[in-house]
Amino acid sequence: MRALVVLPTYNEAATIEEVLRRLRAAAPDADVLVVDDGSPDGTADLAGKVGEDIGGVEVLRRPAKSGLGRAYLAGFAWGLERGYEALMEMDADLSHDPTVVPDLLRALEGADLVIGSRYIPGGAIPQWSRGRRLLSRLGNVYSAWMLGVPVADLTSGFRAFRADLLRRLPLERISADGYGFQIEMAYLSASLGARVAEVPIRFVDRVEGESKMSWRITVEALRLVTVWGVARRFTRRPMAGR
Repeated sequence: MRALVVLPTYNEAATIEEVLRRLRAAAPDADVLVVDDGSPDGTADLAGKVGEDIGGVEVLRRPAKSGLGRAYLAGFAWGLERGYEALMEMDADLSHDPTVVPDLLRALEGADLVIGSRYIPGGAIPQWSRGRRLLSRLGNVYSAWMLGVPVADLTSGFRAFRADLLRRLPLERISADGYGFQIEMAYLSASLGARVAEVPIRFVDRVEGESKMSWRITVEALRLVTVWGVARRFTRRPMAGR
């Protein structure tokens, strides 16, 4: 299966070389697209230089920071135009282990969407406090219940899609960003009858740079889930992607 790993970046110069080299070692047959939102720290230039050395790396330069969801959608469009059969989401800060990429791709042979899950047996978040894990877990349980999607980790950003599924999704109408984007994509996929599988992952906090997530993004995701869930119960149709 011809696969493309999409790496959104903004000021990831401290980790981009390591993640690209580790990706090439773990998944030598997968190509990588770095989608850079005008990083002032030179992330795009560094990614291009590493790509020249290891091969199979392209850099999509965007003029300004416009959100995680927009970056992924740009990467998906780029990959679909070039005929990739599988498109993956992965963080560029080494919070996602590149050695798990082959596991996600293998699982995709029997699914349309594979999510790297922290909340199934074998998954872990070793650096998080008990309170932070509980809050995240409750948010995922609430989202799954409201939307009727039997997935343990709807907010995970480590996942793989079949190209055929992405072509069926209303990508031009996706509205959410951050955690909300991940939930919206999984919800719409499930609403189309997609086969969704989960693979356990070990998620670690970044050791370099600053996190791009915030309480605003978290609250916005929960607000959207509530709106979508209420609409689903009254209309029997998914309101996401509109």
